[in-house]
Amino acid sequence: MKNKKTKKSNIISRRQFLKSSAVTATSTILLGPTIVPSSVFGAEAPSNRITFGCIGVGRMGLGDMREILGFKQAQVIAVCDVDSNRVKHAQQLVEKHYSAQGGNGNYKGCAAYKDFRDLIAQDDIDAVSIATPDQWHALPAIAAARAGKDIFLQKPLTLTIKEGRVLSDTVRRYGRIFQVGSQQRSDSRFRFACELVRNHRIGKLHTIKVGFSTDPSTTPQPPMPVPDSLDYDMWLGPAPWAAYTEKRVHPQTGYGRPGWLRIQDYGAGMITGWGSHHNDIAQWGMGTEYTGPVEIEGQTEYPKDGPWNVHGNFRIEYTYANGVKVICADTKKNKQGILFEGTEGWVYVKRGLIDAEPKSLLTSTIGPNETHLYKSSNHKANFLECIKSRTETAAPVEVGHRSCSVCLLGDIAMRLGRKLKWDPEQERFTNDDDANRMLYRPMRSPWRL
Repeated sequence: MKNKKTKKSNIISRRQFLKSSAVTATSTILLGPTIVPSSVFGAEAPSNRITFGCIGVGRMGLGDMREILGFKQAQVIAVCDVDSNRVKHAQQLVEKHYSAQGGNGNYKGCAAYKDFRDLIAQDDIDAVSIATPDQWHALPAIAAARAGKDIFLQKPLTLTIKEGRVLSDTVRRYGRIFQVGSQQRSDSRFRFACELVRNHRIGKLHTIKVGFSTDPSTTPQPPMPVPDSLDYDMWLGPAPWAAYTEKRVHPQTGYGRPGWLRIQDYGAGMITGWGSHHNDIAQWGMGTEYTGPVEIEGQTEYPKDGPWNVHGNFRIEYTYANGVKVICADTKKNKQGILFEGTEGWVYVKRGLIDAEPKSLLTSTIGPNETHLYKSSNHKANFLECIKSRTETAAPVEVGHRSCSVCLLGDIAMRLGRKLKWDPEQERFTNDDDANRMLYRPMRSPWRL
């Protein structure tokens, strides 16, 4: 039996696409700066550093930006946010960081933008990190791919399944390196658990139980004046207009958990918040990361009033073509993490813990002729390495799309309250026109996919 590998090559060299690639879709030429070979100045030469623009520098985006600052082979040269206080804070952090390092070579400072389109238009930016509300995932990422930028995008990949399909196709059409923020794929415990399952160490897999917490509701919130620091219309973007209140957006002081995570216009709740992580691992362990379930049935409780209207306690049952059942539910029903159950044992994994029965599985070795999954020990480092080598990342765009789709299918099933049949190849429901209409959400003018 041959050793199976999941890492794929991409023959497009770094900046080759930016330098002189004819873009079929637009019949234009994308131009970018010439990179000096590392053999001249070394791998960390100023001209060979990967230059970054960070779009969205709130709670998650600031964390992503700080991580990127920690790599000598990367250089943050621009930040963007619709909140002027946040973008100013991020800009100051970047410039303070490089000032403490003596300027980091030929560093010329960090530009600040309110509109992501202005940042993406800059020729001296190689890659972007995007950590915006979910309604703002697809459009900046698609624009970045078309502009020849490599992309790190926080999960969930997109707000709708149609957006995910367009994004995945665009990234591949333009030859971009892409990493979705499913960092559990860069954790050895999750990888080993999936390898045990994929190599049939627990016998024939029949059930996967996925568990995570849910969000609370809140009381009705009165409209509030829009803060001077916030471009609220731009923050809403393609989402429907709604009166501003702080619990609809994010805290004006600090970087606490924002209210938009709990509102259906901007996301789907914990089914995509935690589900994008854990359902991704379920797919990885099954070997179904490029497909999806064929039947979905879900039940939930929704808040009765207030702006926070995503699902509460829930249970979703997915059936796959291979007969495996995935039971995804809140932590009152399933414990936090992923439990793989087979005919000869089980494997349980969550952040910081892996367990199994029989216990001997935990000290077993995956042999050279068995299935070995993609090995990454640091998610951001893996992204940077793949930008340089032009090889596929640990969590590429199509995998991110399929994992996000599982979550969004569950959300649709919960909202409709009936069993749905899904064709993962055509990405359409085969028995429900109402469900098919929920594969995409209309965008507020002037935004369009």
